[in-house]
Amino acid sequence: MSHAPINFAEKLTLFSEHWSPKVIAEMNDYQFKLVKLQGEFVWHDHPGTDEVFIVLSGEMYIAFRDRTEYLKEGDMLVVPKGAEHKPYAEHECQVLIIEPKGVVNTGEADSSLTAQNDVWI
Repeated sequence: MSHAPINFAEKLTLFSEHWSPKVIAEMNDYQFKLVKLQGEFVWHDHPGTDEVFIVLSGEMYIAFRDRTEYLKEGDMLVVPKGAEHKPYAEHECQVLIIEPKGVVNTGEADSSLTAQNDVWI
């Protein structure tokens, strides 16, 4: 990993697929991942860790079993560990996710949307 500045916009031009997080940096045991969201994801949870979503552009929703949260550009939401959730976005939304290294995007849910883990750009 380089210790040079990382430009989110430049990194986001390097991929086009949705629901496939790409690692751009690590800090201690945490990874910073860029992801493009569009459409609906799957219900899942991460029993061992919280997960942070920071919306860089666009807007998205994160459904929980008891409510739905709306996030727009500049918003951040921490999803507590073990909280079942389902992100979705009507139009493409660009997001920075912060979570421990090794976290799989779909948790333990069996899904065709499970992305390869630890892919760097």
